[in-house]
Amino acid sequence: MSENKIPYKIYLSEEEMPKAWYNLRADMKNKPAPLLNPATHQPMTREELDGVFCDELVQQELDDTTPYFEIPQEIRDFYKMYRPSPLVRAYCLEEALGTPAKIYYKFEGNNTSGSHKLNSAIAQAYYAKKQGLKGVTTETGAGQWGTALSMACGYLGLDCRVFMVKCSYEQKPFRREVMRTYGASVTPSPSETTNVGRKILQEHPGTTGSLGCAISEAVEVATSTPGYRYVLGSVLNQVLLHQSIIGLECKTALDKYGVKPDIIIGCAGGGSNLGGLISPFMGEKLRGEADYRFVAVEPASCPSLTRGKYAYDFCDTGMVCPLAKMYTLGSNYIPAPNHAGGLRYHGMSSTLSQLYDDGLMEAISVKQTDVFKAAEQFARIEGILPAPESSHAIKAAMDEAMKCKETGEEKTILFGLTGTGYFDLVAYQKFNDGVMDDYIPTDEEIAKSLEMLPKVD
Repeated sequence: MSENKIPYKIYLSEEEMPKAWYNLRADMKNKPAPLLNPATHQPMTREELDGVFCDELVQQELDDTTPYFEIPQEIRDFYKMYRPSPLVRAYCLEEALGTPAKIYYKFEGNNTSGSHKLNSAIAQAYYAKKQGLKGVTTETGAGQWGTALSMACGYLGLDCRVFMVKCSYEQKPFRREVMRTYGASVTPSPSETTNVGRKILQEHPGTTGSLGCAISEAVEVATSTPGYRYVLGSVLNQVLLHQSIIGLECKTALDKYGVKPDIIIGCAGGGSNLGGLISPFMGEKLRGEADYRFVAVEPASCPSLTRGKYAYDFCDTGMVCPLAKMYTLGSNYIPAPNHAGGLRYHGMSSTLSQLYDDGLMEAISVKQTDVFKAAEQFARIEGILPAPESSHAIKAAMDEAMKCKETGEEKTILFGLTGTGYFDLVAYQKFNDGVMDDYIPTDEEIAKSLEMLPKVD
């Protein structure tokens, strides 16, 4: 099909929606390192994880050989309310930049949660309901995951208890109210309601919180409350599995028009959207069927891939969760209360960390003022107000397009637009008022945090 027949928005039919999630680990020669019991430093068993996560989610978490997991019909029916999501050819952006590059983005903001997080939220809530549980607990940073989970739990009639990073709780009251509208309880973290929260507040008086803090509190409540389990919005293998629907839809849409991306770009916090976007493409690369360049974009304020250490670390600040081998800044690292939102996690998915360590993808970090400059330019040209997280990918995609302008190369760029920024207007206000700054941790700060990594043989 000729290029001029490629529409602005490529939609799939319901019949073309994926019927199974893709497990990228099945094609990885070097598998992600297993989760370890923090007391024994031995691989976590299914029985140990069953006390924290839903039974079927534990199976998905531990399985690194099964390439596809069938999506239950009930989840597929829910997906149809907002999926397939559109793949957009950014003609207007290409023209404004004067680049020969062809730019595509997968837009995941067309649901009330405003992001891709609903893809895994409904799956995890479904398995909790199927198991006969009363409810679930979780953490949320920018609030996208908490919003998505509250929607899924409201739909299925489950109780939802959310611990929201304190700085986001204060910056985004409307996001909090959406969660409450869907029936969730929302607690700023760290809080006085849990043992681990009180301990963190004692050790870090006045802290604005972190995802690691909120995870600790959510896990404590889940493991001490009968009929509850903990669910996580990123980092875990099961989450990347559910989010693979993004990349699967994307690849099907591109294949319909004979388009093959050269560069695939995603923002990177814990890894949910990046892993979901690149999964089927990375699978082709691992199987030797095609080659792509993958770029992870993280905030300069929380640069786990670009400045962290590849080591076993706690997934949470309270040090109650299993140990994961990942690129990390240390579980004690608490980022500045900036507007990177959901990208403020101290570590990175074990799956993505392994791929990065194997040299199969690249990583860069960008400053938040540069991110918001790109976000506003994109909003004015493409008509979508992007979330700060997504805007990291926008910044990198625009930079790559400008490199094509300089060299005359006609590369095809694909990036993930994971959500909308309507609950992030405080951040946009600070940028527009010229009072937003760029906090970048010093080498000494990161080294101090890394000194506290657990000693694992």
